[in-house]
Amino acid sequence: MASSDETPGPMPRSGGGSTDAACTPGRAMGIGQRMMDKGAQMLQSLKPVRETQQHVCTFALYSHDFTRQIETHHYLTRLNQDFLQCPVFDSDSPTARLIGVEYIVSERIFEALPPEEQMLWHSHAFEIKSGLWTNPRVPGMIEKVELKNLIKSYGKFWCTWQVDRGDPLPLGAPCLMMSPRSENFAMMKTELIKTRDAKYGFSREEIKESRARISEPDTTNPQADYWIRAGRGFALDVEPVDMKVRAAFP
Repeated sequence: MASSDETPGPMPRSGGGSTDAACTPGRAMGIGQRMMDKGAQMLQSLKPVRETQQHVCTFALYSHDFTRQIETHHYLTRLNQDFLQCPVFDSDSPTARLIGVEYIVSERIFEALPPEEQMLWHSHAFEIKSGLWTNPRVPGMIEKVELKNLIKSYGKFWCTWQVDRGDPLPLGAPCLMMSPRSENFAMMKTELIKTRDAKYGFSREEIKESRARISEPDTTNPQADYWIRAGRGFALDVEPVDMKVRAAFP
C-alpha cells in the first residue's frame, strides 16, 4: 500500500488544460464553470477563507529525508491567541497548489500534549531568529510584535502533495515535515534561500540581524524536534484494517 517514503508508481498524464500549476491533470475550465464560480463567490460568505490573516513564506524539510527541502507558503488563520491553522501552498500565485496543513500552538498548549504526540511537533525559535520565517511585504517593525509570541510556538505540518518530486496529483500517504535547524544535516540549501530572497527583494541575513534582540525561549521541550535528538524521522504506511461496523442498523 501507499507510503510517504516511497515514490509512487506510474503517474497520471497531464491534461491539456494545465497552467503554471506544473502538470496537474485536467481540462481547462469552461466559461460555464467560471460563471458558476464567480456567482457563488458573490453570493456565499466563504467565511473561513476570508478569515485568513497573514501570509508567511518559510521552508520545510521532510522528516524522513532531510535532503528534500521545499519553500512553503502558509496562510494563517487565528482561532484564538494560542491556536492557528494554516493551509500550506507551494507558492503565492493564484494557481498555487495546496500541499498540506500546519497547526501552530502556543507553548502553554504544547506542554499539555501527551509525550508521544509532542514528538510529531517542531519548535519555531530557530526558524524565526535566523530569518527563514518571513512575512512578505510586511514591515519588520509590524511583524516583530507577532514574532515575539510565535518564537515560543510549536507546529505540526503534514504535507499531502509532494510537488518537489514531480507528483502531478496528491499521491501516497501524508508526510510529516520539520523546521530547518542550524545543525549541518538539517540546514537549508543556500540556493533555495537566495531564490526566495530575490523574489521578494529582501535579505535573509538582514532579517536575521534585525531579529537579534527578540528573546528566545529559555528552554525548548525536548520531546519536540524528536528527529534532531534521536536522529530518526517518521514515515507513514497505509495498511488495510478491518472496519468497525454496527451489528444492525435501526
